[in-house]
Amino acid sequence: MTADVPHRTIASRATDRPGDASPFALGLLLRRAHWHAAAVMTEALRPLGIELRHFAVLIVLIDRGPTVQRDLAVATGSDKAGIMRVVDDLERRGLAARKAVSGDRRVRAVEITPQGVELFDAAHAAAEPLAERLVAELGPGEPAQLVDLLTRFTHPAGDET
Repeated sequence: MTADVPHRTIASRATDRPGDASPFALGLLLRRAHWHAAAVMTEALRPLGIELRHFAVLIVLIDRGPTVQRDLAVATGSDKAGIMRVVDDLERRGLAARKAVSGDRRVRAVEITPQGVELFDAAHAAAEPLAERLVAELGPGEPAQLVDLLTRFTHPAGDET
């Protein structure tokens, strides 16, 4: 009976180990790289009393200025409830404030406060030595090359997001 079944090639199975040739290899490597980078950046933020989810919102506020919560959710990959909790945390700490949006009494924009800007700057200073540790295994010029490749990968030509 098995002689009637055509021979099929078994696809490479995803492992996320070096040399993985599966169609999932790139995604798995990017996921592992994200976990590694997130762990290092979490270490940098911990003494400042914030988490990566808080810092992600501060990044958007620094970049875009006052931003409505639904746009913060989209920009950070969060959901409505999650972004509300993060903004609540930032407000309690005096790092961000909700402001009324002219023309729509129901909508509030979130704005970074001067204390939020100070913390944002402190986070960058704290992250500097840890960021260097992230790329310590790379050779001369390779950290810049990695940033260039990831930038082109995540922001294809013509993509302004």
